[in-house]
Amino acid sequence: MTLSKSFWQRWVAKTLLHLAAAMPLALLGFRVVLHPESLGANPVATLIHELGLWALRLLLLTLALTPLRHLTHSAVWLLYRRMLGLWAAAYTLLHLLAYVGIDQRFDLPVLIEDVLKRPWITIGFAASLILLVLSITSTHAMMRRLGRRWQTLHSSVYAAALLGLWHFYWQVKKDIRAPLAYAIVFAVLMLIRVVRSRRFKAKFAPATVPGKTSARVL
Repeated sequence: MTLSKSFWQRWVAKTLLHLAAAMPLALLGFRVVLHPESLGANPVATLIHELGLWALRLLLLTLALTPLRHLTHSAVWLLYRRMLGLWAAAYTLLHLLAYVGIDQRFDLPVLIEDVLKRPWITIGFAASLILLVLSITSTHAMMRRLGRRWQTLHSSVYAAALLGLWHFYWQVKKDIRAPLAYAIVFAVLMLIRVVRSRRFKAKFAPATVPGKTSARVL
């Protein structure tokens, strides 16, 4: 008996993607437990950085799925959007917990002072909170409950990505090649969305009659 295409797309592909998304975390845990020297002179900083970097990578990969749908004319990519988005949020949460728990040791006064005095941490916190809210409201039940507001809320993922890139840029300080590369990827993804949106509006724009204005639905 042959397995259906839907089975491969929904279960096999998703399983492989789950494993791929979990692999960086597993390797990082392996380094922490068995080879802490591989984390360098400041292992805590390396741990926080690696978790944040994978959060950004997975977020950009999530944002790439809609452009891939348009470019390939296949909606199959959207089957994996929520899953990858949740993985991005998971890495973001671990990134945040590593900073709050390991680096700051849950010292609230010191933590508040650090956030207020260091702008790159402030915007990093903002990006993390946005992604965590989006992950909590990503269920079908929340979609039904929020209605049209759900789409508006989840459009803030672009702001989270932008803040994440800004956070990364300020963190590296001198060598900006890596954040610049990620920023270019984000810009290309947004450009594809803008071009697609304009083409869509042009295709379905109401026809105009000479001497009359076209009716528009707001």
